[in-house]
Amino acid sequence: MSEQKLFPTETIDLPSKGKLYPENSPLRSGKIELKFMTAKEEDILTSTNLIQKGIVLDRLFESLIVSKGVKPDDVLTGDLNAVMVAARILGYGKDYNVKVTCNKCNTEQEIDFDLSDLGESEGATDIKRNDNGEFELQLPASKSIVTFKILTRGDEKKMQAEIEGMKKLNKDMGKDNTTFLRWIVTSVNGDTDKFKISTFVENLLVKDAKFLRQEYSRAMPNIDFEFDLICESCSTSSKTRLPIGVNFFWPDSAV
Repeated sequence: MSEQKLFPTETIDLPSKGKLYPENSPLRSGKIELKFMTAKEEDILTSTNLIQKGIVLDRLFESLIVSKGVKPDDVLTGDLNAVMVAARILGYGKDYNVKVTCNKCNTEQEIDFDLSDLGESEGATDIKRNDNGEFELQLPASKSIVTFKILTRGDEKKMQAEIEGMKKLNKDMGKDNTTFLRWIVTSVNGDTDKFKISTFVENLLVKDAKFLRQEYSRAMPNIDFEFDLICESCSTSSKTRLPIGVNFFWPDSAV
């Protein structure tokens, strides 16, 4: 009997609605099936070895996702955030007790947040998108036409490994921005040659680079972790990002 049949499962909707995946991908449906967390997943979450290696969430997703033919590395990062929130709600409920800090007076307060109140965004719909799920826009300074893709979890892991490798060779050189742009840009003025894209990115004007990063953020489907916080100390209402701490998957514990 398959693991899917041994445990209850839940099918959740993805923020992307499946629109940014290849047509032959099972994620094109805009849905993903998860099994409910068990003691096995709790062992994963508390594994000191996995935590130190920074792969604890990857192992958790591998264990929870039961949709046929779907691997965590194939899923867009924003969609995986939806998986993370859904898994937490299915496993421990929607109530999340967490400490947040006021943006104005820096006072820390404890709140009980309802995770089911988190919104989600399919991403900007006013950016032109081609049949491959890539976005197309014209850069404001150079007027070049570029297409870019939204990164999957696998893409982000490879990109981070590349950044860390370059920093080992030259600790004084920051390559985060240019490496990120190289990973997301898929064509420049219709040319898909990777060497030409890399050269273009290295020489990209700051105005264009900033615009491209902003448009990427707008286009990316994701869970909206921001909420309105009213400070108990100064009564200021401000947009605050919900912190995801160690107790997100382990409530009522000091783990």
